[in-house]
Amino acid sequence: MRKRTGTDLIAGDVHQQLRSKILTLEIKPGARLVEDDISSMLEAGRTPVREALLRLQGEGLVSRDRGWVVESTDPSSFRTIFESRIAIEGYATRLAAERATLADLDGLQLLVDEMDRGEALPRSEINRLNQSFHRTIVALSNNPFFVELHERTQFQYWNLRLPVIFMKDQLGRSAEQHKAILGAMKDRNGALAEQVTREHIETTMGIVADALRDD
Repeated sequence: MRKRTGTDLIAGDVHQQLRSKILTLEIKPGARLVEDDISSMLEAGRTPVREALLRLQGEGLVSRDRGWVVESTDPSSFRTIFESRIAIEGYATRLAAERATLADLDGLQLLVDEMDRGEALPRSEINRLNQSFHRTIVALSNNPFFVELHERTQFQYWNLRLPVIFMKDQLGRSAEQHKAILGAMKDRNGALAEQVTREHIETTMGIVADALRDD
């Protein structure tokens, strides 16, 4: 095995910082990444910056097109993104139902209660609460690989810029499904929690598919 060097460690840190900025959309899709600018911003040499960019390229987050560019997501790939969410979040929720503490469940209940306000909330706040609900459940699986994969599917999903406006009845159904997921988790029924989660994401996939057909 090759001995790890200081450069490896610096490249890993640069990779994590850039990855976080891309996944949170702080660095937007289509943005150009200039090695010298990144070196200056992160106070790192060009070699670790280049190594970090190559890692991000391997993850599908950046590509080379007369320089480095943050990848954009083709809307036609929405189905594969949702299929990934169904697989990852479904089983992660099963594990979370078995592993979450009572305090964890209380925290999820607060998110569900807040989302119950529905149309009284700005759409951006509904999105934030929804993301937090799903992200928290995946984290409660205590599986770091699920967390990493979920971050990538969430990046791809929000990167789609889908022409979808959820109607009042759709928001209501989503809220009821969130309650059902949490109810199954509180009952420690992992199989039911997984099933309801899969159905919840499939419902959203259907709404998106309809919106794309009408667009």
